[in-house]
Amino acid sequence: MLKKLALFTMIFSPLLGTSQEKGLDEVINEEFMPIATWWENLVLTSVPIAGYNIPFVLILLVFGATLFTVYFGFPAISKFKLAINTVRGKYDEIDHHSVEKSELNIIDGDLVDTIKDESKEGEVSHFQALATAVSGTVGLGNIAGVAVAIAVGGPGATFWMIVCGLIGMSTKMVECTLGVKYRDVGEDGTVYGGPMYYLKRGLESQNMAVFGKVLAGIFAILCVGASFGGGNAFQSNQAAVQIVSMLGLAGGASGFIIGVIMAILVGIVIIGGIKRIAKITEKIVPFMAIIYVIAALIIIFSNFQHIGSAFELIFKGAFTPMAGLGGVLGVIIVGFQRAAFSNEAGAGSAAIAHSAVKTKYPASEGVVALLEPFIDTVVICTMTALVIIFFNMDVGAFDYGNSQNSAVLINATGEYIGGVDLTSMAFDSVLPGFSYILTIAIILFAFSTMISWSYYGLQSWKYLFGRGKTADILYKLLFLVFVVIGASATLDAVIKFSDAMILALVFPNMIGLVLLFPKVKEEINRYVKDIKTIKVK
Repeated sequence: MLKKLALFTMIFSPLLGTSQEKGLDEVINEEFMPIATWWENLVLTSVPIAGYNIPFVLILLVFGATLFTVYFGFPAISKFKLAINTVRGKYDEIDHHSVEKSELNIIDGDLVDTIKDESKEGEVSHFQALATAVSGTVGLGNIAGVAVAIAVGGPGATFWMIVCGLIGMSTKMVECTLGVKYRDVGEDGTVYGGPMYYLKRGLESQNMAVFGKVLAGIFAILCVGASFGGGNAFQSNQAAVQIVSMLGLAGGASGFIIGVIMAILVGIVIIGGIKRIAKITEKIVPFMAIIYVIAALIIIFSNFQHIGSAFELIFKGAFTPMAGLGGVLGVIIVGFQRAAFSNEAGAGSAAIAHSAVKTKYPASEGVVALLEPFIDTVVICTMTALVIIFFNMDVGAFDYGNSQNSAVLINATGEYIGGVDLTSMAFDSVLPGFSYILTIAIILFAFSTMISWSYYGLQSWKYLFGRGKTADILYKLLFLVFVVIGASATLDAVIKFSDAMILALVFPNMIGLVLLFPKVKEEINRYVKDIKTIKVK
């Protein structure tokens, strides 16, 4: 194990070794820009279709999500009520009653004398698991990502983001059901789950053991990288930028100091493990969501007379896009890609958190998980989009689809506005001074995302290097180092690397989902059948 750890550490050693000689921003850009650019080009390899170069990973995402949506009878609608009731604990009576033996484990090949009540395995409740997973997806993508989508694809991109969120609910249900079904429980009761386990154990049960191990290993490596990048460095950087802007700080050390403070706070939380993370996120997620949603609703209702016009722009732009956007397919690509970045449906990351739930029915957590893209994309992203559209609607100040920079809009004076700044300006236009509150919300989003992704990365790290304390401590130290690096550095290279790394998770994960999704049908039928039995009583 130590040899593996040493080899893995060498990959990231240039960051630590050269930071003494140059500024961290220079180190990041010089060392990682060529690698990040190559990696981005590899992951986003395009396939020419109807005159458009469509990233193959996006095709894989849409194909899988559509397949699951049709196969499971549009669960975004048919299973929505079941999901709400499960989160509320309405079916806890059947989920946690005493059971001596589990037929599920017999099927999976467990020894008879080791079979026990599955409901005793797990560490968190349905709500805590949902809160932890939502905190890993609801974040800066909902604030800045929506602005980017509208900047590049116009208001019509919002429609396709919603569509992607709705079909992504099916993907989340599949991957999180499998996460619980094939999870591993340590001797001390600690749960280890996620794609690396259902890829290995699930495909092994279908006589594809070698293929399963390969996919699981690839996923684990990519997930560790994603936790350092998109789940960490990107978050700390954006939070630091907002703090520096709000406080009017100057000097090259500002980001570094903020990064150190954030690393200390994150370190305090992640040392506690998933139980501590769940307790923190179940408080942070509702709090930050409520603040953001209330502000968005205030703006939406203050522009109530424009709601019809806003949705008209969204629907019209979805099928008859404005000039310069490259046609309907171009808008679809923008909307789907931004939604995929936001809710991570298909990446498999959320299944790691959902695997830790206390339940003996894998499908119970699967239906809970389908709420995640709904909350993240259908609700919060749509609210953000409406706020931005209202801000632009009357004055027509923005040139949608500007080709100079995909992350900005042009205002009436010809100045370029970044995605986060655009959202901040839109809120400030109705709620003066709200940019300060928004900054706090951004910090909370970033913090909760980092602690959730630290758990995702740690589970993958343990899968690769074992569950010893040495491996545990080394990962957490590296993770905290990347908090500081992200806050200190410019993110030209980091954005390319981290975004591509998260999307890369789709390749091994979606292949496994397509091979294993019939197992999910069995679990859903078992759960629904038992619920009906209890109701009769």
